[in-house]
Amino acid sequence: MILTNLRRHRVRTAIGATGIALGVATMLSVVGLLGGAVKMFEQILRNDSQMVVFEKNVSDLFFSNVPVTLAAELAAQPCVKTAQPVLFAVIASPGRSIITCFGIQSSDGRLRRGKWLQGSVAGFKDDAVVLGERAAGFLNAKAGGTITLGQGSYTVAGVVRMENGFENGGVLMPLPTCQKAFHKDGLCSVITVAIADGHRLGEVRDWIANNRERFSAMDNDEFSRSYSQFQIIKVTAWVVGGCAFLLGGLSVTNTMILSVFGRIKELAIARVCGFSRGQVARMIFGESLLICAIGTVSGCMLSWLVLLGLRAIPQLQGYIEPSLGWEEVASATGLSALTALLGAMYPAWYAARLNPAQALRFE
Repeated sequence: MILTNLRRHRVRTAIGATGIALGVATMLSVVGLLGGAVKMFEQILRNDSQMVVFEKNVSDLFFSNVPVTLAAELAAQPCVKTAQPVLFAVIASPGRSIITCFGIQSSDGRLRRGKWLQGSVAGFKDDAVVLGERAAGFLNAKAGGTITLGQGSYTVAGVVRMENGFENGGVLMPLPTCQKAFHKDGLCSVITVAIADGHRLGEVRDWIANNRERFSAMDNDEFSRSYSQFQIIKVTAWVVGGCAFLLGGLSVTNTMILSVFGRIKELAIARVCGFSRGQVARMIFGESLLICAIGTVSGCMLSWLVLLGLRAIPQLQGYIEPSLGWEEVASATGLSALTALLGAMYPAWYAARLNPAQALRFE
């Protein structure tokens, strides 16, 4: 009877399923977009390393100040394979208000991972900078030319295609040049640490705790879970997506209420024919769950197509992760089922309490 009832009211069923589909698609798309941005920034920090060292109690890594000398001290420890200082900053250029800058050393793995389109790593020194491929495009720059960034002019040592969207649209500066440009002499934002074979992450954490109390050392996964900016972005994504889902839930509630009031006499006849109150309520809940199931599947497919479409936009390449994890899909499915149950609660209660004799006279 559940399938029969839904087929008989195809338009009403389609409206309810569409509301859920749009809610699911919006939620997964927002979570995918912001989650992709978080993953991109996490990749910047990982950089062939397992740990990150930064200043305690800072709201953002752009405000973290770590002495570069600490990198040399860490590199001297038996438990450390490499320690790379990185300075994060943002700068403007004519026609471009925000460009991300990365102050790094020439030994940094970013220069090795990228595909060199122009120039070579040998030119990465003094006031020469390396541009990500997208940055070279919107700055209209080539290797050997000069660009204006902030208050200075810099020679372009090369152009590199980076997998990470932030790096591909950013500027890689020699660390001393970046420190001078942003008045951070002797400082960096973080130190990425690779652990030597046979040693534990805890050795670096203990060394920092015993020798540099102003700083924290966390493994990459721990940092991703605890970093406040990541948490704010993720919570924002779920809140925005949840609001869209709520609208879909209201459409299901409206659909089920209309369904009950549109066939009160049918429900009364079912009661007269022997249907119990529980059977009537389960029928309403079953219809609601099936509508939400159809909407959930449609919404997941729609969000996947949206993310693929956004990824195809050249300006967004590297920022969008089109694949959705099972956790996000499972959360959307769980919310959809909860929405179905809550949306059908009042209609099911009303239908179960119908008095057959009175309902048969309902106009």
